[in-house]
Amino acid sequence: MNVVLLQMDIAWGDPVKNIARAEQLVDGKESDLFVLPEMWATGFDTRPGGFAENEQDSQALHWMQETARHRQCALAGSLSVSVADGSKRNRHYFITPDATYYYDKHHLFSYGHEQEAYTAGQEHQVVTWQGFRFLLLTCYDLRFPVWSRYGIAGEYDAIICVANWPAVRCDAWDTLTKARAIENQCYVVAVNRVGTDPVTSYQGDSRIIDPIGRVIAQGKEKAELAISGKLSLDELQKRRSHFRVLDDRDRWA
Repeated sequence: MNVVLLQMDIAWGDPVKNIARAEQLVDGKESDLFVLPEMWATGFDTRPGGFAENEQDSQALHWMQETARHRQCALAGSLSVSVADGSKRNRHYFITPDATYYYDKHHLFSYGHEQEAYTAGQEHQVVTWQGFRFLLLTCYDLRFPVWSRYGIAGEYDAIICVANWPAVRCDAWDTLTKARAIENQCYVVAVNRVGTDPVTSYQGDSRIIDPIGRVIAQGKEKAELAISGKLSLDELQKRRSHFRVLDDRDRWA
């Protein structure tokens, strides 16, 4: 499977400008799956008032759906949305030409007061696309191995983690993306933004990690760009069948 990571410099609170940036990064690229960062249309905003759009009227969500249909591909990325029950969600969408799936971020970033503005999700989401099973995670979720554990979270072949991960904690990003791949014998597709917002700065380091922890595609630090890589289901199954780590994993009720 061909995957393109869209490492964006997100314009603060400006969905129109960010849709244009995403369109520019996608233009001319052929891919089975495009992955955008966390809250890619607005930036990571945790104010109770905030930037959340009504889900039904979200320009960014409609752009993702139209792009998936037009290009016959899938897109993933999170948005700040207000939903039908009145709550606000940091909602990670996975959109195919025919369907819209989502995962609501479970581990809200309390250090940044995210829980004061958003409601946490309580369910995992595994989406199957072109034979690959993708577990959806969002940023801070990456720090919690039990939540993302193969078999606890479901059976999957790859993790997609979309993020606004600050540059000051880049060493943790490097370690945790590799750890989640190694311990779950899976690919990790991790997309982070670049640039600055009113709180901090971001250096990107978007990457694809293979099931033994090797970086097989990575973006340059602090650059806005599209990063291409390939996932191989045959290679994954070969590694899992030869070195059967998952058979010996801990199991919790």
